[in-house]
Amino acid sequence: MSHYEGDLRAPEGARFAIIASRWNPRITDALVAGARKAFADHGVDEAAVDVVRVPGAWEIPLVARRLAAGGAHRALVALGCVVRGDTRHFEQVADGCSDALMRIALDHGLPVANGVLAVDAHEDAERRAGGSHGNKGEECALVAIEMANLQEKLS
Repeated sequence: MSHYEGDLRAPEGARFAIIASRWNPRITDALVAGARKAFADHGVDEAAVDVVRVPGAWEIPLVARRLAAGGAHRALVALGCVVRGDTRHFEQVADGCSDALMRIALDHGLPVANGVLAVDAHEDAERRAGGSHGNKGEECALVAIEMANLQEKLS
């Protein structure tokens, strides 16, 4: 029986993309910084990481789909922050974004790390953007590297 597992070595020549919302910039900028640092710390050259900024979480899947279809990237990192409010808008945006990102990953066979925070309060987001719960941007970049590595081993 064979055993396959990815590791934190990016495939030679691999390109990655970070797609990040500009909404809630204090949070999303920290997530992007965490992702970029994780890529750099694991040997991915800064020039091999494209960063695309979009208005909000709702717009992330459209860009992710376009990048996935282009075939230039080994994995995508989606970063954003949706904070619960008094309306159903929170659920519509958070669930719609998450569902679309999964569909893009499956339709294109491309890892898409979902770092779009869906939180009840800004304090929850701060804990996940470099606070007591780490940095979700960093975690997603590590997932992207590992999954790109695993995908190469499986081909």
